[in-house]
Amino acid sequence: MSFVILGLGTALPEHCISQQGAATFATTCIAADAAESSKVPALVQALYRRAGVQQRYSVLLESSSDGEATAERFYQFAKSAEDRGPTTSERMQRYEKEAGRLVVSAAGKALSESGIGAHEITHLITVSCSGFTAPGADLQLIRELGLTATVARTHVGFMGCHGALNGFRVARAFADSDPQAVILVCAVELCSLHHQYGWDPQKIVANSLFADGAAAVVGRSGLSIDSTTSPKHGMLVDNGCCVIPDSEDMMTWRIADNGFEMSLSPEVPGIITRHLPGVLQQFLGRNGLAIADVSSWAIHPGGPRILAATAEAAGLTEEQMSPSISILQRCGNMSSPTVLFILNELQMRAARRPCVMLGFGPGLNVELALLR
Repeated sequence: MSFVILGLGTALPEHCISQQGAATFATTCIAADAAESSKVPALVQALYRRAGVQQRYSVLLESSSDGEATAERFYQFAKSAEDRGPTTSERMQRYEKEAGRLVVSAAGKALSESGIGAHEITHLITVSCSGFTAPGADLQLIRELGLTATVARTHVGFMGCHGALNGFRVARAFADSDPQAVILVCAVELCSLHHQYGWDPQKIVANSLFADGAAAVVGRSGLSIDSTTSPKHGMLVDNGCCVIPDSEDMMTWRIADNGFEMSLSPEVPGIITRHLPGVLQQFLGRNGLAIADVSSWAIHPGGPRILAATAEAAGLTEEQMSPSISILQRCGNMSSPTVLFILNELQMRAARRPCVMLGFGPGLNVELALLR
């Protein structure tokens, strides 16, 4: 059984900022003592350079020119070493204001490409880990796209960067249980709402990577598709998941008083290198494949070291890693929608299948999907 992807759409906020500009902004959120203040800009710039990002988009930017932000009033200069910026409540109010319109844009593109009318959608799956609100973006999608009031809604929340792959698993289950189901999967993240103040290298590394974006796919059961049809984004035929033992503290995503806080241990790349080969062999083996049989890869770019570890573990070439690296450079780490941006990039490059989609999340958890 399978879930056939008939349309895919992506959306970015209107304004972006260069990585150098983002690093300059980041220094305004750090109030160091007199002895350290002269060192902070150079240290922050160095950490931001290592992120592998060239530019990022944010709903908080009110204007930009040639990739440089010219207006942003949400984050104020740090007033003291204890200042942690806007409260979680203030950040969630902004999420409620911005998330819906960004994901509506992505979903509208996916519907248009699919050729399916909004009234035909029977199931709506939303994915997000960067905000909570109810009523949420799902009702905005229904209202603004013209989905029916009886569409079945499911939310996949707080799963982290691999959340879209969890959404794909749910979509495939719906498609397998009802050949007439027509499913819209939408992922939206506003990670820039969780910029952390203060001098903490782990948090600065997270600040240097994350960005905003949305993506959506429309699909239906393979049983309802003509066997001669070759969907350009592929057919989801299997999902896999593996929680790596004794790794619960390696990656975390927690709600705090001033936004959501991420921790990422420097040990994560080594863990990936050791454990991923076995996970891949088991997942691909049950589908009659070996790693060498996979033609293309959509690997979530958690950061340059995670990408490098994945490439080493799977023996991937620069060409195979190029789509993930390109999206990281151009858009940053947008959390859950990012793998769908990479899938779109693969389609534009006319990449062959089978394709493996792969992401890591708190747990430490590996999430996989196989497209044919």
